[in-house]
Parts: sequence; structure tokens; C-alpha cells
Amino acid sequence: MTQAKSTKPFSRFEWKIAWAYLRARREEGGVSVMTWISLIGITLAVAALIITLAVRTGFRDEFVATILGSNAHVTVYSSIYVNEAGQTARTIPDYAQWAKSLAAVPGVTRAAPLVKGQVLASYRGSNAGVEIYGIAPDDLMTIPRVAITPDDHWGDVTRFAQGVAIGSGVARELGVTVGDKIKLISPDGAKTAFGTSPRVSSFEVVYVFSAGRYDIDKTRVYLPFSEAQTYFNRGDTADEIEVMVTHPEAVDDMTLPLLQAVGERGLVWTWRDASGSFLRALDIEDNVMFVILSVLVLIAAMNIVSGLIMLVKNKGRDIGILRTIGLTEASVLRIFFICGSLTGVVGTLFGVLIGSLFAIYIDQIMSFVNWMNGGGAWDPSIRGIYALPAELRAADVFKAVSLSLGLSFVVTIFPARRAARMNPVEALRYE
Repeated sequence: MTQAKSTKPFSRFEWKIAWAYLRARREEGGVSVMTWISLIGITLAVAALIITLAVRTGFRDEFVATILGSNAHVTVYSSIYVNEAGQTARTIPDYAQWAKSLAAVPGVTRAAPLVKGQVLASYRGSNAGVEIYGIAPDDLMTIPRVAITPDDHWGDVTRFAQGVAIGSGVARELGVTVGDKIKLISPDGAKTAFGTSPRVSSFEVVYVFSAGRYDIDKTRVYLPFSEAQTYFNRGDTADEIEVMVTHPEAVDDMTLPLLQAVGERGLVWTWRDASGSFLRALDIEDNVMFVILSVLVLIAAMNIVSGLIMLVKNKGRDIGILRTIGLTEASVLRIFFICGSLTGVVGTLFGVLIGSLFAIYIDQIMSFVNWMNGGGAWDPSIRGIYALPAELRAADVFKAVSLSLGLSFVVTIFPARRAARMNPVEALRYE
């Protein structure tokens, strides 16, 4: 017998034979049915992985953006001390100097004194518990999600010195709009001979904002700094200093310089301290979801193995003939490798297309789902944000494609090797 000569890897005839096997008719063993099952499985698994990665990235980015866009990146406050009246206090009497020193730290974009307190807001019998932020008008203008680029807003923020700015959730719960006057009721009011009487003051609503976070919009009310000092009996002090930095993700590197700027009485609390546990929970959930969906991709890839095993069994006579006329083991292996890997490649491409389209048009899809459910498909009071975001990143798509193709190529090798090692004499003995 003439020894088989090696052929050029992935020659044209190898592709033609593999393509012919992939298009095999039902009466030839049902291979085409298994091919379609494998193709659909890979497509759905890759699409699900890309959609999950896009939603995960979008949700995290939107959550962090709403935190950084409407809250302090770093809060600087005072440790407990004894004031001139012999009472313990945590207010900051020299807040102007603290703010000036903090603003001079490299990387700090703004340092704003705040007066904070919780009160009851009331309007025509409707009541809501709110959190007051006493802030200077110029400082309010620099808050991105409130004054610069809010999700939505009503009224004129430049009139803030003449009234209050409230979140859209507060406005909705009280039933107020721009121009209405709300009452702010604090139990810690004026001290009289008969005890402490509640403090009740009326303020005009001059601005309504939506910061993109349900919990912020539902509770936050901004009051001019001097008005807040009077209302909460703070005198000429502040409760804390709100600090914004250039690079919030590297805020941990800023804590020491900020502490050095205010002296030994200062304490800091970063946005990572406030939301770190939630972000860590998101990271854990992301990793778990990726592992679960990777298993789904593996299960879909295993369908390729089933289809190839059936194909090898049905094409045993063909393999014997091909080996007899001179094809090498390597050439037979490549033919069946092409059959399996081509299914994985096509399924991956379709999965990328479907997953990317879903991520791009997620707003329209969620609107349709919400309409089908009669509303309430996305509850902002639970999720915190108002819509399901998705951000399609090339790195996430590459990760999904690499996983799918890698698994498809690996699982294809084993049945392809079985076909290549088939003895042509045994394959043709009973034909």
C-alpha cells in the first residue's frame, strides 16, 4: 500500500467535505438536526452572557454615577469636643477655614460647608420625612446630578437663595410644584420655659430636580446655608464639609492629605465607606453570574460533541474510504474539527449579534415588557435607579467570544480524534 502523503492543513477539499457533512439530510442520520440544536444552543448562551455582562456593567456604572453625581466624594467632619459653653459638640465653628484648606489640597475640586438635619415636610395635609441639606447657592450650582445635568428638572435653580430645591420624589409625595410653599417642621426648635417647641417655617419651592436615584429624589431637600443655620440653631457653625475630588475612584489616596489639611480634630468618610458593602456585593454577584452563564455556554458546546459523535458513527464508511484513498489521520481530524468548530463560530457570531442588539435597544425592550405586564416590571424603590441600564463594552464582548470559541474548539477535538484514529479496515468490514 502506498503511504499516505500529508496535505496542506485546512485545504479546500477538507472544507468541502466538512460542509457536505454539515448539510447532511435527515435520512442520513439526522445530523443536520443536531447541528441546528448545537447552533441555537451556542447562540442563546452567548447572547445571554453578553446581555448579562452589559447589564451588569451598566447597572454598576449608573449606580456609581448617581452616587458621585449627587453625594459628597468625601465627607469631612469633626470629632467630639467640648465647646465654650462646656457642652460636647461635633459642629465645625471654623468651617470657612476648613473649607479653604481642603480646597487647596491637590485633586480637590470643591469643598462646601453643610448643615444637615431630618425634618417633616408638609403641604395641605400631605406629609413626608425629608433630609435637609443646608448649602450655599454657589456650591449647589456645582452638584452635577442636581444643578448641572439632572435627569429632569423644573423651575429655576438660580432662584435657590429665595426658597428651597426639592427632589422629584418629595414633590410627588407632597403633591407640590414650583411656586408652592411647603412647611418644614422640626421637633428641635426654640427652647422655652415650658420646654422645646417645634420649629415651623414655610419656604417656596423654586426648583425640583431628579438626580436619577429613587432614594435621593424621595428624601432630599436643599435649603440655603444661612437659612439652615438659623432653622437648626447652629449659630455660625457647620455640621460637615462636602468635598468633591477629580478622581473619585482613587479617593482612598486622598484621605491622608485631607486629614492633614484640617488637623487632628478632623475625620473623613468616603463614598466607598458609605457604599462599599453594596459594591462588593455587586462584584460577588457579577462573578457568580459569569460562572453560571459560562456553564450554560459549556452545556451548549457539549451539544456539538453529541452531534459530532453521531456524525462520526454515521460516516464510518466514508472515513474508511477516505483513509483508503490516501487521507491522513490529521486530514480526517481537521475535517471533523471544521464540522464542530464551524458550528461554534457561527453560533457565537449570531449570539454576539443578538446580545449586542438587546443591549443597545434595552430601553425599548423593557418598555415593551413593562407594557405586557401592565406596568411595574421595574420597581425603582427596590432597584434604586429608574431604568435598567446596559453598557456594551468591547472587553465584555471579547470575553464572551473567547469563552464560547475556546470551549467549542476544545470539545470538538475529542470526537474529531476518534474519527481520525478509526481503522479503515474495521470501518469497511461490514459494508
